[in-house]
Amino acid sequence: MEVKLQDKLGALAHPKRLELFQLLMRRYPDSVPAGEIAAALSFKPNTTSTYLNALKSADLIQQARDGTSLQYSANLPAIRGLFDQLLGNCCQNRPDLCLQATKDTVMTSKDRILNALFICTGNSARSIMAEAILNSEGDGKFRSYSAGTAPSNAPSPTVLDLLQQKDIDTSSLRSKSVEEFSGPDAPKMDFVFTVCDHAANETCPTWPGQPMSAHWGLADPVKAQGTDAQKKLAFQQTYGLLRNRITAFVSLPFETLDRISLQHKVDDIGRMTD
Repeated sequence: MEVKLQDKLGALAHPKRLELFQLLMRRYPDSVPAGEIAAALSFKPNTTSTYLNALKSADLIQQARDGTSLQYSANLPAIRGLFDQLLGNCCQNRPDLCLQATKDTVMTSKDRILNALFICTGNSARSIMAEAILNSEGDGKFRSYSAGTAPSNAPSPTVLDLLQQKDIDTSSLRSKSVEEFSGPDAPKMDFVFTVCDHAANETCPTWPGQPMSAHWGLADPVKAQGTDAQKKLAFQQTYGLLRNRITAFVSLPFETLDRISLQHKVDDIGRMTD
């Protein structure tokens, strides 16, 4: 049975349900376990279940089972339908009144340098690696930065040693807060990538210019267990996966891809596992 427009809007009218919905939109196209949602939003499990059921009944989110865990994701076709219902009748033959153009490209000129920001919680390992790799592998077409939502005092020494072994300059790398990039004098970002689930679940500053965003989550090598050799291997594996993703990213035809096509590409890169 089709859900009525007022029921969909009613499900989003509650501020806590809206907060949960926004989290799943930030994580799209990923699915998020119910327990992770509760922890990220500091909700009690039964409260989380109630909110999830309300959003699911409104057809705004989807549920899937992965073993014993229930996973939730935004129901994008239904959400697009919601916007069609809201805007379609008012726009009719004047879509320019309501709909933002989507055929523009990020690369507005062949000489333009694209800025990218990588975010994780501590800004000591994954995001630091990504910043350094893109600046090294970007062939001068990119300017990369990194930041943390709760930054450490300094980058991981293991990360710095690893990057130096790869002949990547580490002299400018430091751990810093995302707040450095939210002020009026901060560089304008074209891309914002989260590389840990915790940072992706948080509400980050509103970036001027509406940069493209994607979630490229990886396990934290700092938390690896085992022998020293096993811990070093975790850092090597993280580096290898990030380098493969960034190599794929740099190779994209930015001059020809419109923003929707490019968004699909960067989402797909975030699902690369080797």
